[in-house]
Amino acid sequence: MRILVVGSGGREHAIVRALSGEPGNSLHAAPGNPGIAELADIHPDTAAAPDQILALARKLGAGLVVIGPEAPLVAGAADALREAGISCFGPSAAAAMIEGSKSFAKQVMTEAGIPTAASFTCRTSGEADAALNSFGPPYVVKDDALAAGKGVLVTGDLEAARAHARACGTVVIEEFLDGPEVSLFAVCDGTTAVPLLPAQDFKRAHDGDSGPNTGGMGAYAPLPWAPAGLAEQAMTAVIRPALDALRRRGTPYQGLLYAGLSLTAAGLRVVEFNARFGDPETQVVLDRLATPLAPLLAAAAAGDLTGAAALEWRPGAAVTVVLAAEGYPEHPVKGGTIKIMTTERVANSYLLHAGTTTGPDGTLVSAGGRVLNAVGSGPGIAAARAAAYALAATVDLRGGWYRHDIAAREA
Repeated sequence: MRILVVGSGGREHAIVRALSGEPGNSLHAAPGNPGIAELADIHPDTAAAPDQILALARKLGAGLVVIGPEAPLVAGAADALREAGISCFGPSAAAAMIEGSKSFAKQVMTEAGIPTAASFTCRTSGEADAALNSFGPPYVVKDDALAAGKGVLVTGDLEAARAHARACGTVVIEEFLDGPEVSLFAVCDGTTAVPLLPAQDFKRAHDGDSGPNTGGMGAYAPLPWAPAGLAEQAMTAVIRPALDALRRRGTPYQGLLYAGLSLTAAGLRVVEFNARFGDPETQVVLDRLATPLAPLLAAAAAGDLTGAAALEWRPGAAVTVVLAAEGYPEHPVKGGTIKIMTTERVANSYLLHAGTTTGPDGTLVSAGGRVLNAVGSGPGIAAARAAAYALAATVDLRGGWYRHDIAAREA
């Protein structure tokens, strides 16, 4: 099957890597990155606009288009492809609003009876002040629009919360959910869904879960501490009701539905929905997936998962550590030369490219805030973590850094 993967980050590199291990796949990526280029033909001059994605898919004769990032989904790329008769794994623009608008997501959850935090949608400073006073600290303020995973502020500082609300415009302010967080991905065909392996990521920039929110500094899977039957519980209470509500609205959801969950003392609650694979959780979830990915995504895109084989998972665990650029997340420095300080392969590990490009002299340079993912695997989390950190230590990037406590408690 000729497959076009749209995107250029670590998530897309993980998807392409999984697809490349399956016979019969002809892989293309747009715009791709230097790591993806080792596995697929890349089309670096193709932007994420729906018409450009459609034009490239037509040119390639793609049998399946997998859209990685949220922005082209919200812009309607999946709609354009489906209208042209091209199979696409990714929700329509209307369905992708479950990520594109936090307020819309809350409306769907209320309609579907999905457990989530109490909240207010605020459009003025006065409304925001009233909501903040209603909930008290710690304050949770979420930009209503897309913010690349960095539009959420959780703080005990009232003035910081007010300033974030003013800077964002329309925000969702909600009660703080106290409990461990879990990411659950579900592959959806509009009616039914298949859950993937639950994972956990680390949003805060620095060790000890300190510092500002980021797009994610690391992740691991599986979760040995998670309650038995967690995935099925989430499917029953969250994923299936969400699919039913969206279908009733006339916007059936085909693609990857990501549920961010909090396991509170009062039970499971939804923190957020995303309309695509999460980053960096995708890196560890797909590392563990033994079932071929292409047929699964193609079945969902065709609207029929009923015949999909039961998913099989590799034994053991995977851990990914994000290597970030100097100044990330506020002001990441780009253009730094990346060197791998050993020519020997670190056992049970590999690098996924996230924010990289090729410099004028052909060297590998940084091109984003999160630059690389060091992925390690092993019979347990401790071994996987050791492999990931051993590989991370071989990367030389001036000013580059990473958290040192990813999955430390679990190990």
